Amino acid sequence: MKRFLNILKYGMITLISLAVLLALATFIFLQQPQFGKAASGKRLERMKQSKHFRDGVFHNFSHTPTLTEGYSMTSVMFDFFFKSNPRQKPAKPLPYVKTDLKSLPVDSNVVVWFGHSSYYMQLDGLKILVDPVFSGNASPVPSTTRAFDGANTYGVNDFQEIDVLLISHDHYDHLDYLTIKDLKGKVKKVICGLGVGEHFEHWGYAPEIISEHDWNETITLNDKFKVHTLPARHFSGRTFKRNNTLWMSYLLETSNTKVFVGGDSGYDTHFAAIGRRFGDIDLAILENGQYNLAWHAIHCLPEEVVKAGKDLNAKRIMPVHSSKFSLALHSWDGPLIEVSRIAKAQDIPLVTPLIGEVVWMDNEKQVFKEWWKELK
Repeated sequence: MKRFLNILKYGMITLISLAVLLALATFIFLQQPQFGKAASGKRLERMKQSKHFRDGVFHNFSHTPTLTEGYSMTSVMFDFFFKSNPRQKPAKPLPYVKTDLKSLPVDSNVVVWFGHSSYYMQLDGLKILVDPVFSGNASPVPSTTRAFDGANTYGVNDFQEIDVLLISHDHYDHLDYLTIKDLKGKVKKVICGLGVGEHFEHWGYAPEIISEHDWNETITLNDKFKVHTLPARHFSGRTFKRNNTLWMSYLLETSNTKVFVGGDSGYDTHFAAIGRRFGDIDLAILENGQYNLAWHAIHCLPEEVVKAGKDLNAKRIMPVHSSKFSLALHSWDGPLIEVSRIAKAQDIPLVTPLIGEVVWMDNEKQVFKEWWKELK
């Protein structure tokens, strides 16, 4: 009996020691710069003034469960680790166009997509970069969520300067530490949600160029250009704590053009509310990919992408959030196949460029290939 108790005692000591070592290793790992920094001081006090901030976190307008009713985290994790789709990644490198971004005419109104949710815009003479992820990785752990072959062909050196860096939220597939670090010195202004500016200051950005906002505010960039900060239905966080920064969508409004930047979002009433507020929108850039019925509240399914575009009174829809990273169990081209099928049936114009292909905003008749069909 005594021997058994000694074995039990030493076993418990070993388990406790391992738990302490694991906790210590995790703590040390989380001190790395890519995890950013939680807001404090005056920034935190400002966050507390938001009517969307309660009990230490931000909240969506509608109840937004982490998982859809009927699903459990255990089943989701089991599927993620033990089920696979043989077509989660393309069998061939993705085709792309290598556009010389520095030589685009200054007065041209264009959009250039870089895969997933990263894209560049020139509108009314301003250069705007949205959610750039050029490190080739969508995870804080190197080499764990790699970009598809051919999908990481652009980088910081392709840009001369950026007037506005627009960040929808602080998830790793939208806010990439290595990219943001390398962009420092090229960016004149950062626009982001409440709390996200703490990451930028932690990474060496000057406070005076960081513009943090709540939903439904307006930033006047010049007498012809406004940025409206708008809601999305999603969540945020770079460590174990969720929703300690605010997630956003945006409406870019010039004297003759309106572009909706959707950010990550599940379907909700905010799309129709934005459509009523702003009238016709020339281009709605909407997240379409990395969806699953299990997290239906925070990512639109393809049919909801089209529905959201109609709610927004969008003349054209540009589906993004696909074709670079595999973050869900659907096939890599499933989002484009489905949204194209649904949009065609409803006669909704889609903008589906190759990575790097120039979308000419002033040419609503521009034709795009269904390029993903060539990779079967």
